[in-house]
Amino acid sequence: MRLRVEFTTEPFDLDEAPAHALVAREVIETAELDAVDVGPFGNTAEGGADRVLGAVDALLRKALQAGATRVSLQVNVIGDEAREGDR
Repeated sequence: MRLRVEFTTEPFDLDEAPAHALVAREVIETAELDAVDVGPFGNTAEGGADRVLGAVDALLRKALQAGATRVSLQVNVIGDEAREGDR
């Protein structure tokens, strides 16, 4: 099964990316996921279910430890084609 995760962390700071946002982005960028897109107001990534769910766990833990007061996320099933490395 393939999943897409979309997330944001708060509080926002338009002048400089807060530590929790940088940590969350680092987790996603290093999680061996596909189609990673990070931006100032939202982030998305796709991958196999195990990798996405593992990244979401790490993202929540690390962003909260780094000062996030809210993490909004959505996870969608985008397919169940098996790809090499999805597990």
